[in-house]
Amino acid sequence: MRNVRFLKGWQAWTMLETSVRLLRLLSLLQSRPVWSGGELAARLGVTTRTVRNDIERLRIMGYEIGSTTGTAGGYRLGAGAALPPLLLDDEEAVAVAVGLHAAAGGTVTGIEETSLRALTKLRRMLPSRLRHRVDTLGAATVAVGGRGPTVDAETLTAIAGTVRDRVRLRFDYVGHEGGASVRDVEPHRLVYTGYRWYLLAWDPDRGDWRTFRADRIRPRVPNGPRFTPREMPDEDAVARVIRGTSSSAWRYPARVRLHASAETIAGMLPPAAGLLHADGADGCVLETGSDTLHNLAGFLGGLGVGFTVLDPPELRGYLVELADRYRAAARLTSAGTSPPDGPAATGG
Repeated sequence: MRNVRFLKGWQAWTMLETSVRLLRLLSLLQSRPVWSGGELAARLGVTTRTVRNDIERLRIMGYEIGSTTGTAGGYRLGAGAALPPLLLDDEEAVAVAVGLHAAAGGTVTGIEETSLRALTKLRRMLPSRLRHRVDTLGAATVAVGGRGPTVDAETLTAIAGTVRDRVRLRFDYVGHEGGASVRDVEPHRLVYTGYRWYLLAWDPDRGDWRTFRADRIRPRVPNGPRFTPREMPDEDAVARVIRGTSSSAWRYPARVRLHASAETIAGMLPPAAGLLHADGADGCVLETGSDTLHNLAGFLGGLGVGFTVLDPPELRGYLVELADRYRAAARLTSAGTSPPDGPAATGG
């Protein structure tokens, strides 16, 4: 009887040890694309034969693990029929939780509820020390409602798929002035400015790069033929999108010389505010815009530095009018009282 109990205890311990080792093996396979059998054996403290056996166990459980031979060979975790458990360290777990929290109030339609469900499941699995960190971040954070138009998740996925597969995208589009058109483009990148999603694409009909708001895109099926992508660094892609969205897309595109260095101004501006170009040691030129002269003047005045308007002339005229209003509002009569209320004493 004693030997039977010992045997059962040994079997249970062996099974537990194997399970723990399988989780460690799965964690290693998730941490980088390819592992050699020798590297895995050294990390796990077992033989390469044990690694091969454990790989077969994971395959039986539904995980797709590819293997190649040769000097550059090894094991690679693929996208299998089963979803592997997420084995995250503390910082990774908190980062995922914060990302899900942000997605719940983000700009992609249809994933808010899904993100909340995933966050709830993740929170239940977190140890108490990490739950406290996540809850603290959640309690101290508030999302700004109405930051921008939301985009259907299926639309973003469809656009991203054409970028990945390098196939032309056909879609219905509603332009800035409300006009509808059918477009056929070579998609290059999806760019998120923190306010809206945009597609940067080469338009063969126009022979130039074009920027499209993703929330105004309605993809058509089927997609067009494959194409050879045009080379453009991601930094240039972002610059083109910002130029299109913060300048030419506005009713009043503007170019303003700011009387401060580009480094100083860059720290004041959100990425979507416009394109900034250095102009000497103590100046820079900002390409920006707005749908109203009043908002444009308020934005520039709020920077707290001197500036010179290069374009448009309407902005210079509005600033003169605004200056007269403010001057009248600040002027005192000889009796020390403000002038009577009137149109000249009111703000924009």
